[in-house]
Amino acid sequence: MRVALALAALMALAGCAGTPPAPAIVSVDTWGGSAPTPAAAPQRVTHITLHHQGETWKDGTNVEAYLRRLQQWSRLTKRWADIPYHYVIAPDGRIYAARPLAQAGDTNTEYDPRGHALVMLVGNFEQQQPTAAQLKAAVDVAAWLAREHGLGLDAIASHKDHSRQTVCPGRNFYAYLESGWFKDQVKKRL
Repeated sequence: MRVALALAALMALAGCAGTPPAPAIVSVDTWGGSAPTPAAAPQRVTHITLHHQGETWKDGTNVEAYLRRLQQWSRLTKRWADIPYHYVIAPDGRIYAARPLAQAGDTNTEYDPRGHALVMLVGNFEQQQPTAAQLKAAVDVAAWLAREHGLGLDAIASHKDHSRQTVCPGRNFYAYLESGWFKDQVKKRL
């Protein structure tokens, strides 16, 4: 028993106990995207900001095709360097890499996203509910990002917490933030 307690204490000191593993992330190459051009401004992550797509997600929609269209729209129509978000979470909980995390994201609202790791769940959560798999994946990503960047729970917020011009991430997702459930789940993983 003493040996087990001593081993647990050593692992905790070494940072091995309770640290969330990196979640499985589908790479940009795998979903058929391409590297951003021109490069966006570099950033150091100080915030984790949660978003929703804001469009109704239909069952059976091809996520990879959606990401390719979003990347094209972001670059050609908006003239952004890439998809505005760093990670996109599908209804089945798969996490897709989008814009490189080292580059600041973009927004259609007035807040400055420099320093923010932007995590977007597909769906319109004013009308739809996030799936259990999406919520779990969002918690996993937030815990991993918090650990990797030395952030506390106070660094986790939603788009509407930074901007008065939006309802993002939608009331049905925001309820998990407002109630404290989301941060509580992240804390359990940390």
